[in-house]
Amino acid sequence: MADTQYVLLISFTDPARCRSAFEDAVHLPGLRQAAVLERSADGLLDVPANEVRGVGMPTVGGGLVGGLLGLLGGPIGVLLGSAAGATLANAAENHRLLEDGAGLIMLSGRVEDGTSMLIVDLHEPSRQPADELARRHGGTLERLPAKEFAAQVAAAERAAEAHGPDDAGGAGARGGPEGDGQA
Repeated sequence: MADTQYVLLISFTDPARCRSAFEDAVHLPGLRQAAVLERSADGLLDVPANEVRGVGMPTVGGGLVGGLLGLLGGPIGVLLGSAAGATLANAAENHRLLEDGAGLIMLSGRVEDGTSMLIVDLHEPSRQPADELARRHGGTLERLPAKEFAAQVAAAERAAEAHGPDDAGGAGARGGPEGDGQA
C-alpha cells in the first residue's frame, strides 16, 4: 500500500480506554500528532492528552538557515539573519498549530456526552498498526484522507468567518444554538 497521510478518528464509549489507546498511538509509525477529546456526562469538553511531533523544529531550522545566510553580513548579519529566520519559521509553525486547533474544534461536535475520541494525524505506510490499535482498545475507527479533512476544516473556518464574531445566532460546538440572546 502506498504511504498516505490520514486523519484517524477512533471513537470510544469508555474514556479510560481512549486514554490507554492514546499511549499506544504516540508510538505509531509516521505519527505527526495525536489528541484525545473527551466530553463529560454533563457535556463539558476537555483535551486531556495531546502529542505533536517536531514542534519547534521549523523555528530552529529557520534560525539556522537565517544565521548561515547572515554570514555574508558578518557577526551582525548572523544575528539578524538568525532572528529573522526564526521569526518567519515560528509564524508558519504557529499558523499550522492554529489550523490543528480548528480541526479539534470542528471534531468536538462528534463527541457525545460521556464518550471520547482519539484523533491521530499520521503518514500511514500500512493500515495494520492503527487497525490493530483500534481493535485492541475497543474503539470504532474512521479513516479520512488528510487533504479531505483539511478541506472540511477550511470550509468550517470560512463559514465561521462569514457569520462573524457578533453573530448572536451562531452555532455552538455541537452545532446547536448557543442561546437565545437573553441574560
